[in-house]
Amino acid sequence: MPERLSTWARTRSPWLFHINACSCNGCDIEIVAALTPKYDAERFGAVLVPSPRHADVLVVTGVVNPQTKDRLLRVYEQIPEPKFVLAVGACACGGGVFKGCYNAGQGVDNIVPVDMFVPGCPPKPEGILYGILQLLNKVRNNDKPK
Repeated sequence: MPERLSTWARTRSPWLFHINACSCNGCDIEIVAALTPKYDAERFGAVLVPSPRHADVLVVTGVVNPQTKDRLLRVYEQIPEPKFVLAVGACACGGGVFKGCYNAGQGVDNIVPVDMFVPGCPPKPEGILYGILQLLNKVRNNDKPK
């Protein structure tokens, strides 16, 4: 019963922490737009928190370059278990237009395990909300890999 209760609570109020891993800010603007009253992510309980220690979901935008790799790992480790990662944008999903550049790294999934991808350059707020809802469905069905 306690596991069912914690899963119910986790899927009703996902707390998000956003980290920009060297993006062009297009995805960041769309994430902020998804949190505005027009799209109202709070109706699903999703709220942006200022500290990774309070978060359930890590939302990552941008390619991971050598300068941001250690910071991303540090933030990922600060999120308490169970934690989930949402990669937003083409750059976070696989490198996007910067794939193969000498100064750009790789997608987020090469650094931390990603639970849900939201492709697009930049993805629309509706797509970001859909990605959050699909992640919550995955949590509800206990599809989190160990």
